[in-house]
Amino acid sequence: MIKKFKNITQKKYFRRITIIIMVTIMLFILGMIFLRYQVEGETNMPFALSKISIISSCEGIDKANTSSRWEFDVCQNNDIYLYIDKNQNYHKAESIQYIEINNIQIETKKEEYIKIYKPDEQEEKVIFKNKIENNVSSITYRGDLESDIKKLKISNQGGLIAIRCSNEKVAEVSSEEEEMNHDELLKKAGVAKQDLEIKMTFDLIIQLEGAKQYKTTIDLDFPVDNVIEEGTTSREITDLKKFVFKRM
Repeated sequence: MIKKFKNITQKKYFRRITIIIMVTIMLFILGMIFLRYQVEGETNMPFALSKISIISSCEGIDKANTSSRWEFDVCQNNDIYLYIDKNQNYHKAESIQYIEINNIQIETKKEEYIKIYKPDEQEEKVIFKNKIENNVSSITYRGDLESDIKKLKISNQGGLIAIRCSNEKVAEVSSEEEEMNHDELLKKAGVAKQDLEIKMTFDLIIQLEGAKQYKTTIDLDFPVDNVIEEGTTSREITDLKKFVFKRM
């Protein structure tokens, strides 16, 4: 019996079958590792996205040469704040070179009225101002010793970045009232919720000093909650499991 078994194992076809089985097992294991990575992504990054805050609001832009006391083009703004924190369980020294938001995609009824803005460097009282020079198609925050959101700087050990998605000229409002409350402009204009709905998708890239680069795709829906009635609304997203970072 032992002699027959030795004779079988010494034959070429047996060796070939053994090699094929071993290769198949290895490919299966590699496939499972790849599949798990596609689902889970990086599980121990030096820096991670910890929170997304969204503030939805409305704003009236004064129109020139008007016959009424007040006459506005009404904008609906969505300010997105992304918090990048250092991973305390990652024990190697790493520094952020830059963080970039690009490949911005918009789905809405009137895409031509959607504008993306970076923070305004000149205005002291507000972070964003809807001006032509602030209109961008992508935005990059450079790593620095300290964060400065208006100068597009983020601490190389983590910090905050921001970008605005504005739905412009959603309505016009004119009035002879003594005072105007901008939080009521959408309501006064009779804007419907479906006319404001936006789906925004973009890539978030974290580039470290050296060769390490991580990317995820983020999708967000605007505006948040009932901005028509309330004028200003906000939401924090802390469950970020669906935003999977992968090494590039």
